[in-house]
Amino acid sequence: MALKPTTDYSEGSIRVLKGLEPVKQRPGMYTRTDNPLHIIQEVLDNAADEALAGHGKKIKVTLHGDGSVSVEDDGRGIPFGLHPEEKAPVIELVFTRLHAGGKFDKGKGGAYSFSGGLHGVGVSVTNALGKRLEATSYREGQVAHLVFEGGDVVQPLTTRPMNEGDRNGTGEGPRDRRSGTTVRVWPDAKYFESAALPMGELTHLLRSKAVLMPGVSVSLINEKTRDTQTWQYKGGLSDYLMQTLSADPVIPLFEGEGFADGANDNFAEGEGAAWAVAFTEEGQPVRESYVNLIPTSAGGTHDSGLRDGLFNAVKSFIELHSLLPKGVKLLPEDVFARASYVLSAKVLDPQFQGQIKERLNSRDAVRLVSSFVRPTLELWLNQHVEYGKKLAELAIKAAQTRQRAGQKVEKRKGSGVAVLPGKLTDCENRDISHNEVFLVEGDSAGGSAKMGRDKECQAILPLRGKVLNTWEVERDRLFANTEIHDIAVAIGVDPHGPNDTPDLSGLRYGKVCILSDADVDGSHIQVLLLTLFFRHFPKLIEAGHVYVAKPPLFRVDVPARGKKPASKAYALDEGELTAILDKSAKDGVAKERCQISRFKGLGEMNAEQLWETTLNPDTRRLLRVQLGQLDFLQTENLITQLMGKGEAAARRELMEIHGDSVEVDI
Repeated sequence: MALKPTTDYSEGSIRVLKGLEPVKQRPGMYTRTDNPLHIIQEVLDNAADEALAGHGKKIKVTLHGDGSVSVEDDGRGIPFGLHPEEKAPVIELVFTRLHAGGKFDKGKGGAYSFSGGLHGVGVSVTNALGKRLEATSYREGQVAHLVFEGGDVVQPLTTRPMNEGDRNGTGEGPRDRRSGTTVRVWPDAKYFESAALPMGELTHLLRSKAVLMPGVSVSLINEKTRDTQTWQYKGGLSDYLMQTLSADPVIPLFEGEGFADGANDNFAEGEGAAWAVAFTEEGQPVRESYVNLIPTSAGGTHDSGLRDGLFNAVKSFIELHSLLPKGVKLLPEDVFARASYVLSAKVLDPQFQGQIKERLNSRDAVRLVSSFVRPTLELWLNQHVEYGKKLAELAIKAAQTRQRAGQKVEKRKGSGVAVLPGKLTDCENRDISHNEVFLVEGDSAGGSAKMGRDKECQAILPLRGKVLNTWEVERDRLFANTEIHDIAVAIGVDPHGPNDTPDLSGLRYGKVCILSDADVDGSHIQVLLLTLFFRHFPKLIEAGHVYVAKPPLFRVDVPARGKKPASKAYALDEGELTAILDKSAKDGVAKERCQISRFKGLGEMNAEQLWETTLNPDTRRLLRVQLGQLDFLQTENLITQLMGKGEAAARRELMEIHGDSVEVDI
């Protein structure tokens, strides 16, 4: 048995929405539905377009006690004669027909060369989503008035001659009214999540209109609270930006403007931008952009043009003055990261993303804005070199921070646990009160140490070559060095700073012992490792876990004498060697008969000798590393002099003062 379909889909199922029906059915396609601000903004934008075209000096927004909002301007007034083709009053078409407007013929003798209007949709949406809308147009000595409800005309157009009341403020219009438009709308709450207007956004919007049109006054009157606010900015963008910034700029504001003239091949006459840019070291950046006075809260291609122009100007200044450190690559975000700006672009035929116009999509706007910003900033920077250098410093610092963050090297892990380095020969015991690891210089010494050690509690980690000088290495970059990565993994503690509280619970050895040759090279390696621990593992030193093993420099073979058998002794240095020889002389063996061998390095010792002299807890000498007479900060300053890259002069001074007190072993 065939199932009968529940609904019939045929020619009659296709519904054609006419007039303003599409807006009422799907308001979210045409406006923001969280609150009615955007439908009021459509009316406000029309008033602003009149001022932008040079036909108005005042805009007044009134919040009435009955929930309605009126927007009043002193522009040219909406034409109210019959449309030549539609045979209906033009003012009626503007409010009732989608895609009816005066802003399509840009640059061809149209009423508006530059405007935010694109689609001819704006105020018809306001009308569609309003319970009631009253429109009054003052034009050519006439006053035209009509009323809509739910988007439909309920009081057809009436006209009357303008009287004295309309001119001097005793009638409906403002003082000296000779032309202009007043639109009063009652938004229909059923189309919006909230019927209340967000006052913060509304005042910001009105203030920004005043900013972008220096000399035009914008007022907000609230009948309920009886408050009146008026904004008028003579100084335009820079005034506004300085009032909005949360931190002081590093250099003076960079402000300027550029507009194409009739001779420009790439852009229409009048296209261009005005801008004010501030660079701050802290605080949340302020970023506002507008196209033909429409706020583009999601930015767009004009913002990209500003970014491009700023970057290329700063980059060319840095290259001209050779300011970029080696290895640093500058990107646009480095210049832009600390930039606050207000940008007002004028684009002849702007392409927006969606009816809400939050983002500009016009491709040419990148080139348009950049072509005016870049040369202006280049000239300004080269006229104010000190400011230029400050800005360059800010951008370079941002680039270095970004590069460091990108180069952060994590501990290499496998199966969720840090994998112990392959060259680590570990011990069998897990009791850290007995365990010790020896960081041994070179593979040959490592081989002897592995054979001579106590397998129960002694681990060996051979190090190849000189360890990196880590005094000025960022902690995030430490693990890029294999040796340091292996040391951190072997001891089980992550690098940290003096004020950190690192997790020492993973520590694998109670004693971390530095074992290097007794010569100058060995001392150098010792210093590099001590630098690493002091700078990046200070809590290990503080807790007494770091040691230096002292291998001997000399071996003395004393021959047999009488009943005394032959013996061997080890000396750490010349002083101990002299003491051994003096003792044997007292025992009746002349110094000349003693055989003295000097170890070139640990690698020359066999496993037995290394155990006997350096590894055996009963006979070795192991020094605990701790702060001496100087405190942490003083020690830090001293090591900076010894290990810092830019401290050659300080080191030379130290050598001059203390050079004669050092015995040099050549």
